[in-house]
Amino acid sequence: MAINYIAKLYAIEKQAKDASSEARHQLRQDKSVPILNALREWLDKTLHSTLPKGLLGTALGYLNKNWEKLVAYTEDGDVNIDNNLAENAIRPFVIGRKNWPFSATPRGAHASAAIYSLIETAKANGLEPYAYLREVFARLPSISSDEELQALPPWNVSLV
Repeated sequence: MAINYIAKLYAIEKQAKDASSEARHQLRQDKSVPILNALREWLDKTLHSTLPKGLLGTALGYLNKNWEKLVAYTEDGDVNIDNNLAENAIRPFVIGRKNWPFSATPRGAHASAAIYSLIETAKANGLEPYAYLREVFARLPSISSDEELQALPPWNVSLV
């Protein structure tokens, strides 16, 4: 039952993929909220009749414990139903981290996180990461004000 409800929620998200934030929010309010209400009703009935230590009981307990986080996306048309975009963005770094010994220390991990964040933010803003980093590193030595520094994040840089 839960998988069926979740499939319906993702079908609604597919419909709303190219919609404006406002239209997506309204679609979620009209279509997703009733499905979530039905899922909650089913969860409440099923949760107490399932062994809590079994696979289903564990999954239902997790759903119950995280319910508020699940339904939060319906309140904002800019919020995704899941975090797949973020997980897909970090996957190459998670897979490769065993090969990168400089990340084995806290300092190396912080440096890696900073660079990875810049690269993924550049991609998210439609910039080619290498070109963006070259532009930033070229500008950095001559920066003398906060205003110039604030022009460097990927959402403020225009590469021609």
